[in-house]
Amino acid sequence: MAKELFIFTLLALTLLSPFIGAVDMQWPALFQTGSLEQTIFFDLRLPRLLLAFFAGVILALSGWLFQTLFRNALMTPFTLGISGGAILGTGIAVVLGLNLVLFGVNLSALFGVSGAFGSVLLILWLSRYVSHRGSNALLLLGIALSFFFSAALMVLFSVATAMQSHAILHYTMGSLSTLGYAQVIAAAVMALLLLLVLLRRRFELSLLAVNDEHARLKGVDTKRVTYYLLLVSSLAIGVLISITGPIGFVGLIIPHVIRKLYPRANHELIIPTALIGGLFLAACDTLSRLPQLQSEIPIGIVTAFIGGPFFIYLIIKGK
Repeated sequence: MAKELFIFTLLALTLLSPFIGAVDMQWPALFQTGSLEQTIFFDLRLPRLLLAFFAGVILALSGWLFQTLFRNALMTPFTLGISGGAILGTGIAVVLGLNLVLFGVNLSALFGVSGAFGSVLLILWLSRYVSHRGSNALLLLGIALSFFFSAALMVLFSVATAMQSHAILHYTMGSLSTLGYAQVIAAAVMALLLLLVLLRRRFELSLLAVNDEHARLKGVDTKRVTYYLLLVSSLAIGVLISITGPIGFVGLIIPHVIRKLYPRANHELIIPTALIGGLFLAACDTLSRLPQLQSEIPIGIVTAFIGGPFFIYLIIKGK
């Protein structure tokens, strides 16, 4: 009963999302060509809903992947510092005045992806020195990198202009606001790519979830598979963060919720994780606009309000 109620609540909030905002939607006006309601619905609210869904898919799948690869319940791209690298890369693009599109390529997105890749390479290089200490040491290493990237971001604030500082500050709070479908398509492509890669590698991941030695005995090239999956995930996270800014805790919450709702083999949870992750972030976006304030609550703050207590709960329970 709890599972059905949870899914029903997510679906209800998701379906309500396009009808929440400063302008009330009137059903007859949606079918009137050129009406204000039709423009707002199809150019602003529907793309925002789709962006929220695909962003949730990427974040949830990335969290599931990191927790599976490192066999640690607290591992996500945020706790490992990969998201911090993407944020720093995008911030550098803003300060350098490169937040523009050149030859069809968004340079800030390119900097964000480069920051995510750089973080992965740095973590993989440093992991050689802590691999014998288990995943907890790697988690602490990722937290240390996150602090370093945060400090570097503060340096950017100190050298940025007032307008650039405002842009970076607004960006770091996360936003799903979008106009049209260009960003939605980019997020959808990354979500589909990550989903297909995980499905294709699901049996290798089921072996890696036990331990590396078990996977190697079964003929899995653990290092190559791990590096490949980390790079694909970092690509998806880098592109997403360059679009939406950081949205935390989704990758931490959803895999745990899915394991509770669906007690199945780990590799059978990929599709449910993707679907519930998308619905969860779309529902959170609806909640961010429900209070009808002068400006909406940034989505990153909403997920942090939900995820923060959940994170503390996991630590206290030792899970």
